[in-house]
Amino acid sequence: MSAVILAGAWIYTAGLKSGQGGQAQVKSQTKAEVVTSALEEKILPSAGVALPVKWDDIGKRMVKNGVIDFQKLEAIYANRGGMEADTKTLLQKSDNGSITMTSQNSGEILNLLWAFGLANKNPILENGPMMTYSGAGLPADSAFVAEATSAKEAALAKAGNFASTGGWTIAVGDPMSHYSVHQLVTLTADQQALVESISKNIYRPCCGNSVYFPDCNHGMAMLGLLELMASQGVSEDEMYKIALAVNSYWFPDTYLTIAKYLKNNGIEWDSIEPKTILGESYSSAQGYARIQSLVAPEPSTQSQGGCGVDAGQPVAQPQRQQGGCGV
Repeated sequence: MSAVILAGAWIYTAGLKSGQGGQAQVKSQTKAEVVTSALEEKILPSAGVALPVKWDDIGKRMVKNGVIDFQKLEAIYANRGGMEADTKTLLQKSDNGSITMTSQNSGEILNLLWAFGLANKNPILENGPMMTYSGAGLPADSAFVAEATSAKEAALAKAGNFASTGGWTIAVGDPMSHYSVHQLVTLTADQQALVESISKNIYRPCCGNSVYFPDCNHGMAMLGLLELMASQGVSEDEMYKIALAVNSYWFPDTYLTIAKYLKNNGIEWDSIEPKTILGESYSSAQGYARIQSLVAPEPSTQSQGGCGVDAGQPVAQPQRQQGGCGV
C-alpha cells in the first residue's frame, strides 16, 4: 500500500524524542493505511463487479467470424502465465451468463469488449468522428485512397490508422475487414439514441476524447459495453454506474486520485453522480491532469494506460496493472 511505502521514507523531525516520534509515525501510518485501504475497496472491490449483461455466445461468434483469432490471443497470454479459464469459456461456450470484472481479469475483459466494440455494426462507427476526423492521416496503403470508389471508402481506410483499429492485431485478416461489419447485437432506435447520448459524456484519462470517438482500445471497449447494456435494457443510471466501475478497474490510479481529491474537498465518492465523474472535467486527460496537480502525489500502485493488445497484463503485487492501449 502507498501508506506503507511512504512510511518507509519517514524523516524524523529534529528535536523529537525517538519514542514519541515512533509512536506518532505508527499512528499516522495506521490511520492513512486504513483510509487508503477502505477507499481502494470502495472503488476497486476485491470481489469484482458483475456486469449486468448476458454474454451468451458473443465470444464464440467473434472467434467464428474471425474478429478474434483464438490462437493469436492464446499465444499472447501464454507469455503471461496463460489465459484465465473464465476468459476461455467466454470465447468457446454458447451459454455464458454475466461477466464479473476484477482487478485480475480487467485486461482480458478489456480485450473482449474491444473486439466487440470494433466489430459490432453501429452508426457511431460508420458516421461518427472515426470516419469524419480529418487528422487521421493516410492509410498505410495510400494507393487505396486514390483507388477508392467513394469518399466513405476512403474515410474507412483512414479510420484504420487509429489505435482502436490498427492496434487490433489479433483478428483474422485486416482488422478493418471486421469494422462495424458483424451484427452481434441489434439496437432499437431508442437504445441507439441512449448509447450515443451516454457515449458523448464518458471520457477516459488516456486521451481527451469521449467514447463517441473511440480511437483507442478503452474507448472502443466502452462503446461495446454500452451497446451490450442498452441492447439488454439496462437503465441509463445503471449504465453510468457500471461504466465508472469498469473505467476504475482500467485506470485504478486515476480514480483513486480523483477520490482523494474529492475527499480532500469534503465530498464522499458515493455522494457524487457517476455521470459527473465520467465527464470531461474529471475523466478526460486534461481534466484528470488538472485534478492530479491539486493532489499530493503518492507512489503508483499500478502501471497505467497503454493502447495495445498486450495492455492489462497481470503483474506481481503490490504493483497494479493499469490498462494500456494494446491487446
